[in-house]
Amino acid sequence: MATVRLDQKTRALVRAIPDSYHSALAKFFGTGPKDIDLAKQQHESYRLALEAAGIDVVMLDADHKHPDCLFVEDQAVIIDGHVLLPVPGHPSRVNEQPPIADFLVSKMGGAQICRMSGDARMDGGDILRLGDLFFVGRSTRTNDLGIEELRDLLAHLGHELRVIDIPEHALHLTSIASTPTDEVILAPEGYLSKDAFGELPEGCRVIWMPEEEIYGCNTIGLPGAKVLVADGYPHVAKTLESLGLEIILLDFSEIRAADGSLTCCSLFY
Repeated sequence: MATVRLDQKTRALVRAIPDSYHSALAKFFGTGPKDIDLAKQQHESYRLALEAAGIDVVMLDADHKHPDCLFVEDQAVIIDGHVLLPVPGHPSRVNEQPPIADFLVSKMGGAQICRMSGDARMDGGDILRLGDLFFVGRSTRTNDLGIEELRDLLAHLGHELRVIDIPEHALHLTSIASTPTDEVILAPEGYLSKDAFGELPEGCRVIWMPEEEIYGCNTIGLPGAKVLVADGYPHVAKTLESLGLEIILLDFSEIRAADGSLTCCSLFY
């Protein structure tokens, strides 16, 4: 989840991989999962890595009618105790949301819950937070009406929102960028202009990775200077180590096959 600061990452929600996972949407990183047993092993390693880093993890049951249900990041936007429930950008994913919404309502007592309506569309994977500065991707899954509803929430909370146009050959903003720390954005060359993020707060910067390591640019920064990183992207790993971070490598090949990344599989709440 890319909408919380490092110090807010204490609890996470994940969801089990369904038996129908072989039918998950795939267009950008892969042609669809082939080995569901391996996918489940990789997902379990992910959960265990979060727990080993001190995160309290809850796993919801899979919904076998929805092959993409493990990608919980897209179903809720959680910012400073407020929850925005978007209308997902792909029609097949709309009905994944109710169990996630019910869980958040039960666990976040007193939280303000907002629901998108009408023609507004948004996937949570299009939102990135750097400290108290937010970015949203205008993509095939997130439209201008969805962006305006997010802007209204952030304005209420006193946060700035900047819009980034996502190229057609990328799925989400977090598919091509992440914040391994509250001061660093990791992004691949060739997908965004060098000024896409605008002027950043003092002490913050964008670190550009080789275009071929785009998938490795999706990371999860964790408390204690730790960061989850997909295995197989040596330049990303070396760069993060040079920042003094402890990298935790995870094989995510069968998650990538369904266009999923590390942040896609968890919601910090």
